[in-house]
Amino acid sequence: MQKAPSPPHAIPYGNNPKAGHYVKAGDARIYYELYGKGKPFVILHGGIFGSTYEMAHFIDSLSKTYQVIAISTRGHGKSQLGTNPITYEQKANDVLAVIKAVTKDSVMVLGFSDGGYAGFKLASMYPERVKKLIAIGASELYPGVRKFEFDAKQAVALDSLYWKQQFTLMPEPQRLQEMFSKLGGMYNRLTVGKELFTTIKCPVLVMAGDRDPSNPVDRVVNTSQMIPSSQLSIVPNGTHGVFLENFPAVWTSIVPFLK
Repeated sequence: MQKAPSPPHAIPYGNNPKAGHYVKAGDARIYYELYGKGKPFVILHGGIFGSTYEMAHFIDSLSKTYQVIAISTRGHGKSQLGTNPITYEQKANDVLAVIKAVTKDSVMVLGFSDGGYAGFKLASMYPERVKKLIAIGASELYPGVRKFEFDAKQAVALDSLYWKQQFTLMPEPQRLQEMFSKLGGMYNRLTVGKELFTTIKCPVLVMAGDRDPSNPVDRVVNTSQMIPSSQLSIVPNGTHGVFLENFPAVWTSIVPFLK
């Protein structure tokens, strides 16, 4: 996803030494940042082109009343990739390791795309640790629905400024293609459906733009209907990064869900 250059006064989310911490999670060190005070609220960015910086509007808004825990998922930003195959069980355990390092309390979670899928898995595996979940741009997924093929050279060509910035953060930038291959392998075999969704007990807000090519409206609606305690928000004229295109509309849907 294309990123605009940061204005000079912007907080460098994802690369802020004043807020940054690490925790060991299995075979990788996971990086996270803390902002604000209050009940804990976990933020999970998207995959591939995702970074904590893209979640800036959420961090700005939520840190006024919550303690925001903004996690760089493995292989992204300052977090290590590790050596094991990537799975959502692993991602959920990464998030849990961060939660345990920060708080004994249960948390609110907001995840976008890949972060939304990690949120689904976290809520299923550790229901006692998740109060509410907001999943943006993440819906039911089955092998063959989409073909995931990622090439590092093509990615860098698509958004060279973004990757130049990311390479300065990544502990092992030379492993970018390896990360893409691991993610592609996981996504192409992935089933996210009724078996998972029916195990999620916390309230979930399922949200997407109505023009998200990765998450057609019918699949988003189906996802919401499979989750026992769910609410649904479809944002008009929004694509995959709907919160980057129309944050006021997304925020207006989130506020009543958090009450």
